[in-house]
Amino acid sequence: MILSDLATSLEALGFRLSAHDEIASTNDEAIACARAGAPGRLWVVARSQTKGRGRNGRSWTSEPGNLFASLLLIDPVPLARAPELGFVVSLACACALQAIVGDKAPVGLKWPNDLFCGGAKVGGVLLESAALEGGTALVAGIGVNCASHPVDTLYPANDLGAILARPVAAEEAFAALAQETARWLGVWTQPGGFSAIRREWLARALGVGERIRVAARRGGDLEGVFSTIDESGRLALDAGEAGEIRIDAGDVFLTGAAQ
Repeated sequence: MILSDLATSLEALGFRLSAHDEIASTNDEAIACARAGAPGRLWVVARSQTKGRGRNGRSWTSEPGNLFASLLLIDPVPLARAPELGFVVSLACACALQAIVGDKAPVGLKWPNDLFCGGAKVGGVLLESAALEGGTALVAGIGVNCASHPVDTLYPANDLGAILARPVAAEEAFAALAQETARWLGVWTQPGGFSAIRREWLARALGVGERIRVAARRGGDLEGVFSTIDESGRLALDAGEAGEIRIDAGDVFLTGAAQ
């Protein structure tokens, strides 16, 4: 699918497209667009990034052939609910990738925003925000390994092409992602929408009911059974005698069974 076709498809879904051959960061560009007055519902995509990043300031390998895209929304929900967008978009990603890989391998979600397929990470979502005059810009950055994957990573990694033993173009992944994102955004913005998102997210979550380790941003390493995510998206960890702990940020390390 060529970019002009993608732009037409996005327009039909109520979105606009800003496409680049090379860019520092699609998230940075999306925020710049917001500060310049862009009204939101904008997809920024690039064939490669020179300063891609993941959560907690980690670099994101951005080789050509993979998908790099950011979705800009302006005040889609009250600010207190902004973290929900990460779950909406990661769910959309999981649905899109499952449609591509079919029954070759299940696509799972690792809290809070990693996409796994066949026991290895194939993508992730980075949620960021920026204050605007009179509002807030929310940006969900998405990276998907379509044609290649890094080898020196925190978790094992893979790419769609290797999983399917055929080329998977970034445009193919983006077209599926755009459709699923429009669908789940529609669910999210309805009354009680995040409850439906949470239910569907949990149905694809890795490690629920199993023992995990969490490198929490606050509190160091924690171990226990992954019970659920609560209505705010926090991970509920059953830590035995220490009781249930709610975690709002951290890295989850799964058992072999969960992966």
